Amino acid sequence: MKAGNHSYRRATDIDTVIPVFPLSAALLLPGGHLPLNIFEPRYLAMTDRALAGSRLIGMIQPRLDGAIRADGEPELCQVGCVGRLSSVSETGDGRYLVTLNGICRFRVIEEIAVKTPFRQCRIVPFESDLHENEDDEEAIDRGALLRAFRAYLDANNLEADWDSVNQAENASLVNALSMMVPYGAAEKQALLEAPDLKTRADTLIAITEIVLAQGRHGSGRQLQ
Repeated sequence: MKAGNHSYRRATDIDTVIPVFPLSAALLLPGGHLPLNIFEPRYLAMTDRALAGSRLIGMIQPRLDGAIRADGEPELCQVGCVGRLSSVSETGDGRYLVTLNGICRFRVIEEIAVKTPFRQCRIVPFESDLHENEDDEEAIDRGALLRAFRAYLDANNLEADWDSVNQAENASLVNALSMMVPYGAAEKQALLEAPDLKTRADTLIAITEIVLAQGRHGSGRQLQ
């Protein structure tokens, strides 16, 4: 897996302890690009630390049941995704505009006690995410995926760059659409934890069909 200027081929290429950024309904997947507006002091410090080191940050959601720790911070889901800071710009008003390139998913082994203002976890990477699998690509029902995507766009009066969509490989298309659709935290976590690309595609199609049948049309946010 290549992210920015660096390639990650083995689990040992990923730090065993990484800073984590808990953010509900935000999804980063391997190969994806997630833009973030960083403004909280603790996450500004996290960005500075990452830039001075391996440039790795773990995106993760607060636990879906809303569990809270004794210190008032949310408990975390067990699965997140490691991203590499591939671009960082300063706004002049104290913020960072950054882009994370998704590398691989990870499982949290434990959250460690730290003196930094941001949280850090000991993790185990999903090494299979670092390697392309042609069988996964071929197993995707691309037609069904595109029909569901078109139905979502039509229901929300949205447009897409169909030239880019039609040229995208299956893996890129599935992961980009999974990150793009404005669904809730539970749906995003289900897409993240799908064991393989085909399951993620099938899950995305099923969620979209349910959302459209219920007339919910996502969470009210627009596609980015």
